[in-house]
Amino acid sequence: MRLVEIRTLDGPNVYRLEPAIRIELTVGRRRTWYGQRLPGRHAVVRLGAKVPARDAPRQVAQLAGWVRRLHRSALGRQVPVGIHRTSEPGHWVVSYPWRERGRAESIARAALRLADNGGERTLERAIRLIRSADTDAPEWVTDDRRPIPLISISGTNGKSTTTRMISHILRRAGRRVGTTTTDGVLINERIVEEGDYTGPLGAQAVMSTPGVEVGVLETARGGIILRGLGYQSNDAAVLTNVSSDHLDLHGVHTLPELAEVKSVIARVTRPGGLVVLNADDRLVAGLARSVRAPVCYFSLRRPTARLRRHLARGGRAMLLEDGWIVSLVGGSRRRIVAVADVPSTLGGLARHNVANALAAAAGAHAIGATWAQVADGLRHFGAGTRDLPGRLNLYLRGARLVIVDFAHNEAGLAAVIDTAEAIIGRRGRRRGTLTTIVGTAGDRPEDSLRAIAQVAVQRSDEVTIKETLKYLRGRTRAGVIGELRAGAVAAGLPSSAIPVHDSEVVALQAELTSAGRAAATDDGTPRVVILMCHQDRLEVEHLLGGLGFRPVSHVSQLDGLR
Repeated sequence: MRLVEIRTLDGPNVYRLEPAIRIELTVGRRRTWYGQRLPGRHAVVRLGAKVPARDAPRQVAQLAGWVRRLHRSALGRQVPVGIHRTSEPGHWVVSYPWRERGRAESIARAALRLADNGGERTLERAIRLIRSADTDAPEWVTDDRRPIPLISISGTNGKSTTTRMISHILRRAGRRVGTTTTDGVLINERIVEEGDYTGPLGAQAVMSTPGVEVGVLETARGGIILRGLGYQSNDAAVLTNVSSDHLDLHGVHTLPELAEVKSVIARVTRPGGLVVLNADDRLVAGLARSVRAPVCYFSLRRPTARLRRHLARGGRAMLLEDGWIVSLVGGSRRRIVAVADVPSTLGGLARHNVANALAAAAGAHAIGATWAQVADGLRHFGAGTRDLPGRLNLYLRGARLVIVDFAHNEAGLAAVIDTAEAIIGRRGRRRGTLTTIVGTAGDRPEDSLRAIAQVAVQRSDEVTIKETLKYLRGRTRAGVIGELRAGAVAAGLPSSAIPVHDSEVVALQAELTSAGRAAATDDGTPRVVILMCHQDRLEVEHLLGGLGFRPVSHVSQLDGLR
């Protein structure tokens, strides 16, 4: 038995909806994970499910037994101790709740020594050390100390957009709103602290800001895995979707595992609140059975059997019907706002933003906005960099259109290409050409990097690779480029036909000012360039302005391309 790590989680997590100690171990020979991202031939591991001691390796069961015994002997306390499988071959987790940091961590270390040595002789010394350890409390906000209502938003794609939509609706409704995003902490939509604050520190910053009346929290899986949530419960939660992203990190390899991590925000939603789930994503929709709060589904499609049953039982849903965002409760329906009047959807061309608007409408209503206020907020939420910085930002010059988007995985890129195709048509029947500039962070697994390039090649006329050197995250430059090239070649594009540029700005400039198709003679033929932009957003915006491109704020500006 070998120790991987002892991790102290300060708030709700995959294993418990309270602070927990997580001890990860390996038993037996080391092996590398392999399998399928979705359920198939390989069993799907439920990370939070408890394994009976009889089904765990002897050493792991002994460790759990020592944890229980040390709590009784040193602290006079009974604690529930869980044994959990991971999808990492030979890796196991032992978890238990804690109240005093130093004592809880001392118990973990002492239990490991005792399990290794079978050491009754050292038990008394371990008890003395545990009792003398510090008694610092968990760094989370319990319900009795939480000053404001909270709504938490998570998912693979769309969570930033949905978060900003909800914040905008509530601000226009007269509420003073604290928001956390990957860009920073915002108060009434103005950044007061820059950086990625989608973890517990961001949530606590919002709750501690004087005058804030409601918190809208973008919540990423990293914070949940590494620290736990920063609060005990929320009043509403939104889960947008789950797709391949950040896999093979921190022991999460499959999409069901990723969904389980993100579901923590829904599991802590109080029974009197609301959980908003994507009915079009089966992994997200299936989380309804694990929550305490009522569920509101949202969907772009015709109602499924699951959704019809939900409505027949008096449940809630947000649907797209005849060009309208519609609220349903049981058999009654209410039109909220026409999609044509929601600028961020580009008149419905950006289907993924229609889905985000459905989710935001349900979430904002759940946290206190009236339906009239929801409609007003969505009508005044724009498609430009002010309301959606880095998300589906369009720039136009004549028949040339540049789409700048944070898309960082294959599903996100596919959604942006869907929007481009809604404007100029699909490949083979396209009015003009589509160039896609791809690249993302290096901490994605090989299959994810290759899939990004494959999507681009299969659906674009021309593909370029841009490097994101700030986010190599353990990979070499050659490694990232190599996987992207391999994906492009697998999709049928010769390696020699794939230009590589060392930054986002250089890649875009090459397409717009050299021999790239988007820079060809302006004969009125639409030419669209998509840039997956993660690092140089402001520099890209400056470049486009200098080249005479102007932001698109309304779908009518695209009429000449359609």
